[in-house]
Amino acid sequence: MHDGSFEIELKLLLEAIYLRFHYDFRQYATASLKRRLSQAMDRFGCRSLSGLQERVLHEAKVFPELLSFLTITVSEMFRDPSFYRALREKVVPFLQTYPSIKVWVAGCSTGEEVYSLAILLREEGLLERTLIYATDINAEALRTAKAGIYELDRIAQFSEAYQAAGGRASLSDYYTVGYGSAVFDKTLRKNIVFSDHSLATDNVFAEVHLVTCRNVLIYFDRALQDRAIGLFRDSLCRKGFLGLGAKETLSFSNQAVDFSEFVREERIYQKR
Repeated sequence: MHDGSFEIELKLLLEAIYLRFHYDFRQYATASLKRRLSQAMDRFGCRSLSGLQERVLHEAKVFPELLSFLTITVSEMFRDPSFYRALREKVVPFLQTYPSIKVWVAGCSTGEEVYSLAILLREEGLLERTLIYATDINAEALRTAKAGIYELDRIAQFSEAYQAAGGRASLSDYYTVGYGSAVFDKTLRKNIVFSDHSLATDNVFAEVHLVTCRNVLIYFDRALQDRAIGLFRDSLCRKGFLGLGAKETLSFSNQAVDFSEFVREERIYQKR
């Protein structure tokens, strides 16, 4: 299956998805696409990518399910707590100087990071004057994010990370328990706008003070990484901040010159 025809079939499948559904995965890193599409082929009982392509084009319910293989929806609250600690201690003092604040969480997946930020901003007295744009290309993930309901067995880990991130209270102050799930406080969502947005095809939609896009760029090839970082740069106000994931960096990007390292070890950059 990994002979020369696989590369051709991969190109054709991604092109078909783009033409039919307007989702652009053509510049995602090949290695990670191969891995995920192999899983999808097992799931759909297809022996080749062209078999998968035929089902995607001719059976309405296949693509929405395939999308969950193609987009990464692994997320945690306060993931890499030291990142949130750095936001709290180093970035918040700058945000406090603005009468109103806009934040863009790009690739928000199922919302854990969005709620983490909302809680942090509330504890710093900033949530009331902040608008958070939470965007993703996966409609199913966005629905989960909007609901703000997570499995109870994940909460212990979230709580631990919250404390390590410098939380000022107890995470349980922000959710209620019902039907075996943790339901996050609706008032946290009052200042969040969830919407679909593709870093591959869409443009800048607002001027913001902080962009976080964590553990998304690692799935893109270099050209698409550059496109995404260009979008972040264009949407950030002068001296605005960009936070990336622990394995990501601007070092190799064509846009690196537009940013300075603000908290180097946490991958937080400031627009020059």
